[in-house]
Amino acid sequence: MDGVVAAGHPLTAETGAGVLRAGGNAVDAAVAAVLASFAVESPLTGFGAGGYMMVHEGGEEEATLIDFFVAAPGLEGTERRAELVPVPVRFDAETVQTFNVGPASCGVPGTAAGLVAALGRYGSVPLADLVRPGALLAREGAPVNAQQAYILDILAPIHDRLPGTRELYAPQGSTLREGERFRFPELAEALELFGAQGAAPFYEGEVAAALADFVVEHGGTLGRGDLAAYEAVERNPIAVPFRGAEVLTNPPPSSGGILIAYCLGLLERIGERSGPEQLVAAMGAANGVRDLAFAQALYEEGMEAGFLEPAGLDLAASELLGSTTHISVIDRAGMCAAVTCSNGSGSGVLVPGTGVILNNMLGEEDLNPLGFHRIAPGRRVPSMMAPTLVLREGEVVLALGSAGSNRIRSAILQTVVRTVEQGLAVAEAVRAPRLHFENGVVQAEPGIDEEALATVEAGGVAVARWPEPNLFFGGVQAVARDPVSGALTGGGDPRRGGAVAHA
Repeated sequence: MDGVVAAGHPLTAETGAGVLRAGGNAVDAAVAAVLASFAVESPLTGFGAGGYMMVHEGGEEEATLIDFFVAAPGLEGTERRAELVPVPVRFDAETVQTFNVGPASCGVPGTAAGLVAALGRYGSVPLADLVRPGALLAREGAPVNAQQAYILDILAPIHDRLPGTRELYAPQGSTLREGERFRFPELAEALELFGAQGAAPFYEGEVAAALADFVVEHGGTLGRGDLAAYEAVERNPIAVPFRGAEVLTNPPPSSGGILIAYCLGLLERIGERSGPEQLVAAMGAANGVRDLAFAQALYEEGMEAGFLEPAGLDLAASELLGSTTHISVIDRAGMCAAVTCSNGSGSGVLVPGTGVILNNMLGEEDLNPLGFHRIAPGRRVPSMMAPTLVLREGEVVLALGSAGSNRIRSAILQTVVRTVEQGLAVAEAVRAPRLHFENGVVQAEPGIDEEALATVEAGGVAVARWPEPNLFFGGVQAVARDPVSGALTGGGDPRRGGAVAHA
């Protein structure tokens, strides 16, 4: 076997596997899969998005986190003349999350810069070759599957607000449904431009000018100078021990990785078993430390060292006993790439002639704990996204990440617990029921132990029981390598139409 790919759409996964079969490595496959996801998962990702890629070359090499997440604009001092527009998004009859969209929500995108940076360091296949599958999918189109139809349906209030996304996702006046073909010809042109010229047009060329001028004209603050100044950044991952393994995840200024590491550290100290009560306790403790001081400290060099020291792991808190896509790849040589990209819910701003739908990261309440428009220009917006690796004796045995807004950290946490501690196969661990604890309520999918949930309720914590699994609880895409046999397996999350492809 030449490798395995797990992704949020069958065509995304198959694109990556095709690159592996043709002799490309894990990073080549991940980049091609990301570009294909722009075409078949466009509400979640694209050239207007940002993300992170964790790479481990195998053997004795250290892992590297490539940060290409969205940065706050405003380096040119442009005055904001538009307000964020709140739009409620309904996951089901009872669960509603408000997203703030429009030109005032658009931060500096990073995907073009990040993918070029990853290929420049690790790649072996020309970028022009890697864009072809995605460009073909964008131009010829692909049928909308059930999960993408659901995403288009719940995000319709955002897409319907402005011309561009309105016509793109409702070409005949109604939102595309399952089985109907989605095409994005302008994206195909953008992908081909990217393949020919790399990231330059998106930061200093004609695309950059179009993006900045359109946003500023409509009251936002994303200027040409913000795009010209943007760079992908290499960072050292956080490392935390858990049940005899080493877990590597996303460091600050991202917030998701350090909160996952914090929870794993608590679970390690609480006991040998991480059942629902222990998970709720760890999540509650993480919620408790995620205050304004934490948000400010994310930008301080080395903050994770003190935060993750045993003395800093507050066991007292445990007495409560309280539009993203991901791709994971392992190749036959043991190289691994885990990459998460997100457009947030999308801003609804499709810049004419560019194929770029801009992100709404400046309007995501969870990513702006200090208040909207308070992040200094040029700084990264803190994110919950956390591509994560698990190592045993220096070798990668699990690579994963998730979609799901603030549920990303709970989805990754539970998948790590189920594989590393409980010994579940990766596909079973991904499918297993999840819970999430926030705002004083435990959200629980069917299948979570009822006796444990009753214990949580007896402790004074409310429990909301969902009738069926839902993408609200994230979308984990994971691949695993057996350290003894070398067998490669994967798990695609059915909540988000995840799929696994072997090479």
